[in-house]
Amino acid sequence: MYLYLTLLTRYFLTSPSCYKYYDENKELLYVGKAKDLRKRVTSYFNKNVDNYKTKKLVSLIHSIDFTITDTEHDAFLLENSLIKHYQPKFNIVLKDDKTYPYIVIKKEHFPRVFFTRRLIKDGSEYLGPFTGLGRAKELLEIIKQSIPLRSCSLKLTQRNIASGKFNVCLEYHIGNCKGPCQGFQTEDDYIDSLTQVRHILKGNLHDVLKHLKEEMTEYAKKLKFEKAQIVKNKIELLQGYQSKSTIVNPKMENLDVACIISDTDNFYVNYMMVSKGSIIHTKTLQIKKKIEDEEDRNILSLALIELRESFGSNALEIVAPIVVDVIDTQIKVTVPKAGDKKSLLDLAIKNATVFMDEVRKKGTLLIGETSKETNNKILMQLQKDMQLPEIPLHIECFDNSNFQGSYPVAAMVCFKNALPFKKEYRHFHIKTVDGINDFASMAEIVFRRYKRLKDENLPLPQLVIIDGGKGQLSAAMESIEKLGLTGKLTLVGLAKREESLFFPGDSEPLQLPFDSESLLLLRRIRDEVHRFGITFHRATRSKGTIKNELDTIQGIGEKTATELLQNFRSVKNIKTLTERELTKVIGASKARIVWAWFHQEQ
Repeated sequence: MYLYLTLLTRYFLTSPSCYKYYDENKELLYVGKAKDLRKRVTSYFNKNVDNYKTKKLVSLIHSIDFTITDTEHDAFLLENSLIKHYQPKFNIVLKDDKTYPYIVIKKEHFPRVFFTRRLIKDGSEYLGPFTGLGRAKELLEIIKQSIPLRSCSLKLTQRNIASGKFNVCLEYHIGNCKGPCQGFQTEDDYIDSLTQVRHILKGNLHDVLKHLKEEMTEYAKKLKFEKAQIVKNKIELLQGYQSKSTIVNPKMENLDVACIISDTDNFYVNYMMVSKGSIIHTKTLQIKKKIEDEEDRNILSLALIELRESFGSNALEIVAPIVVDVIDTQIKVTVPKAGDKKSLLDLAIKNATVFMDEVRKKGTLLIGETSKETNNKILMQLQKDMQLPEIPLHIECFDNSNFQGSYPVAAMVCFKNALPFKKEYRHFHIKTVDGINDFASMAEIVFRRYKRLKDENLPLPQLVIIDGGKGQLSAAMESIEKLGLTGKLTLVGLAKREESLFFPGDSEPLQLPFDSESLLLLRRIRDEVHRFGITFHRATRSKGTIKNELDTIQGIGEKTATELLQNFRSVKNIKTLTERELTKVIGASKARIVWAWFHQEQ
């Protein structure tokens, strides 16, 4: 493992990144940032470390994950947000409640502008965070010199100003304030000044720089070179300052960001889960191309369903480069053209591109055809780890799924001698189950598969993997018992998230080591059945042959069912429609039939 990590680091990019180290149980050990990812990560493995904590960390590392960022500043902020979220045990510096400073535009009459480490939900506007207090102060000084704003804490209500309660201070006399306390500046004019402040803080410097350049030119014409130099310094400082991060924005709602790119053989989908303005999860999927001219929209829609389920996302907004199909009508799909969301989308595309390049490099590094001897060793280890009665030379894996609650289908893959045996791959249309019922669907396809093998006197697999937890496994076992095959093959359930193995009748699952060859083989088989299943989704959707609940409605034909799904995307959506809404698409008589089917209790 150590050699693998050492070799792999040679192919890391030299760009700014945030990296994560995991142990053998996939527990997050450490989060770090890097200006140069390759140099930083390689340094852990290619030099003698005196620090005991670092030695211990390196000894526990089993896998590495990383996220590419646009700048070192962004990597710094992403590191901070991840440490705050996960509290890794080797990150001791940022575990407390300390955070980085923000610049706040206070919600009050004639708002003050100052820096703070406390985010108070009082309606004030917070911008940042900033990676150093010095730079935040420096930027505030530029604002103070460029835009006259008040710095006092007086309560400048209209009543107090009108009563003549206040007098101007030294800041007014030296030109740093326009004297709103005595009514010398209107609140509207003050608000206009704050617009320029926001421009500076958000990095929209065009108008501010234009003004400063004109001011510098004017000083130079009047031979006031010292003042011109001061303004020039301001310009250079503003141009070199990146005041806003695309990683953290406290005002951004929870959302999911996803993009898709492709090469000649594969699609690559990058997913980022954003919670309270911070990226907390990133994942990239590789999906093999099977159908010519397959639409990116279909692939991205299918991938998002699985990714959102895997990460438990409940976000009501998806940011994507194209409009995608969504399960819930409450979910909003945004295709941004500019702003924070566009920056996040660009970052997702960058990570997908890096992943695609990494896949190509790995193809020439350590991934190759394994020998028969190696495969036999893996299978023997799998037998030992799972305590199987014989070596699992023949393994089959089942997965049933549905697209947006409408298209129940299933797939099965076959591995012989630890290699795909594609002649025995099978697709299934669900025939006996009305609506969406994962357990009943699993019971049906397992029964159909092994009834045929039994009737035709064909060899049974030594190991059957059910993609799912205890519920799917119990449903599959019922079919095995009905067929009288109990004890003639071993069934296990492979949980999606924890990758735990469930055996029939056992209360506690078996957890194989995260980096073990046994679990890697099971993952490969599971990923293959997912790929094969998605391919089936795409092929059957394009042919219009997918079975769904609409097919069971007497008086509704395939053409009408297809028309409904094309307009409303899913059976779940169709169930919520009124009879009038259905009439607009399929006519009054058929609308009455469909509506009555879904509202029989009424």
